[in-house]
Amino acid sequence: MASLVIPLLLMSSIIGQRPFVSGSFTNQTVLDSVVKIFCDHSEPNYSLPWQRQRQTSTYCTGFLATGDRGERWIVTNAHCVEYSSQVRVQRRTDNKKFIARVLSIGQESDTALLTVDDPEFWRNPAFVTFGDIPSLQDQVTVVGFPTGGDTVSFTSGIVSRIEMTTYSLAAASLLGIQIDAAINPGNSGGPVFSSKGDCVGIAFQKATESGVDNIGYVISVPVLFHFLDDYKANGTYLGFPAIGINTQHMEAAALRAAYNVTGGEQGLLISKVLKVSPSYGQLQDKDVLLEFYGVPVAPDGTVPFSTGERIAFSYLTSLRHTGDTVRVKVLRRGQPLDLELRFMRQNHLVPYHLSDQDPSYLSVAGLLFTALSVPYLRSEYGSNWARDAPTPLLNLLETGKKDSPDEQVVVLGQIMATAATFGYNSQDFRNAQVHKFNGTPVRNLQHLTKMVVDALYNKEAYMRFEVGQNALKLYSVPRAMSKDLLQALHLPDTAIAAPAGLHPTATAPAAAPVTIAVPAGNQTSPSPSTLVSPAVVPAAGGSAPPGGLQAASSP
Repeated sequence: MASLVIPLLLMSSIIGQRPFVSGSFTNQTVLDSVVKIFCDHSEPNYSLPWQRQRQTSTYCTGFLATGDRGERWIVTNAHCVEYSSQVRVQRRTDNKKFIARVLSIGQESDTALLTVDDPEFWRNPAFVTFGDIPSLQDQVTVVGFPTGGDTVSFTSGIVSRIEMTTYSLAAASLLGIQIDAAINPGNSGGPVFSSKGDCVGIAFQKATESGVDNIGYVISVPVLFHFLDDYKANGTYLGFPAIGINTQHMEAAALRAAYNVTGGEQGLLISKVLKVSPSYGQLQDKDVLLEFYGVPVAPDGTVPFSTGERIAFSYLTSLRHTGDTVRVKVLRRGQPLDLELRFMRQNHLVPYHLSDQDPSYLSVAGLLFTALSVPYLRSEYGSNWARDAPTPLLNLLETGKKDSPDEQVVVLGQIMATAATFGYNSQDFRNAQVHKFNGTPVRNLQHLTKMVVDALYNKEAYMRFEVGQNALKLYSVPRAMSKDLLQALHLPDTAIAAPAGLHPTATAPAAAPVTIAVPAGNQTSPSPSTLVSPAVVPAAGGSAPPGGLQAASSP
């Protein structure tokens, strides 16, 4: 599990502000608001997706908070209760543990909301009150139950940095607070208090690089409020939105001049408008984004923040919710335009998490297929997956974009030894991307499943899966062989240009996707239930899950 994470955002307060009794951190109200959380986790086995990993037990910290309608909540980190089979909470002054229920989990912000149904837990409760974003050099205190003891612990430090930070659980870039207090396992989910006794954030992650000491990160109250606003408005967590564009800095004077950015104007070049974005058709590639919410955007991608400082432009988008609109000003071929754009839900080609759901899969004739995700990469290649995973898959994660909302990267996880797969070496095809089935491009796992089921019902002789990568195109290799081999084989230069036009005798093994053919006629049953996880194929008469696949139900 992740050890900590940080975000920060200022949104409408939906949490009731209960005033604290003034005093120091030995104040009874402050102490009594902190709870210890015990969690049993049963995470999916992403490599064998019909199974679960061995159950593990962890503990962390949380705190009591109230909503504006009198709701009673426990706030903690998402990574503390992900894939939980049972959650128990214990108040500091009580020897009894109570069963808690998870209401919502926000992976991007690493926040989670719990409650306890037993009224005995809520006798004489003490709730935190929330403060504003702290200032640099403000003193803060982290309260929790870190490794090293059983009782509540206090660690003090100062605020050393406030900026957009990568939250490790889902690689989201959100406003975070860096402090110089140690945050250790068990501190996760604990409140961070100002010198006034107000809660100004949630402890969630720490720097682990070699040579780095006592750098911890805090999720700010505004990021928490964004998560709670989502839950209150939708009954679930929709995440932090996007407008669906790629941008490029315009710090080079020649680049600004080339796009008619003159005088005192400045902005960001929109290098790509994603096809799945609501802005597609309004914004255009090579537009220059001048203003966002009326705030000028600098060529280095920053906007004004706090007391004279600057922060990444993405901070402005993180302040809004999915479905909100925003007024922007762009420069198009030298002419300024005012547009109204709508925010979309994040929709990555390779998702960073599965929203606490089980992975979907298809198993047919000994071939195991699944959708590529970061949890799958971590399962296959370990903690150093970002270094050890195949470059083609990492490229899809880092730069791949969807052409349709339900698009997925389908991979062949493994080839199990069966009569149908005899002669195929599983290692030759491990985690190869599936491009086509029987000549038809594969859009997502559900699409592949439907085509396989149709082939079985139609009693086709063979099922053909085209897998792998066009290595020449992927790595921009201009030709399949060096010029000396070209001359030795008496081949024309145009015969081996990549990626098309390869002479049959000059085709390298990795030059094009490989076809795996397995017999279709001797499968045990064409029934979809024998081939796939329950969520992949809708029940008879049902409709396909919106936006692609849903995970199979827990075993």
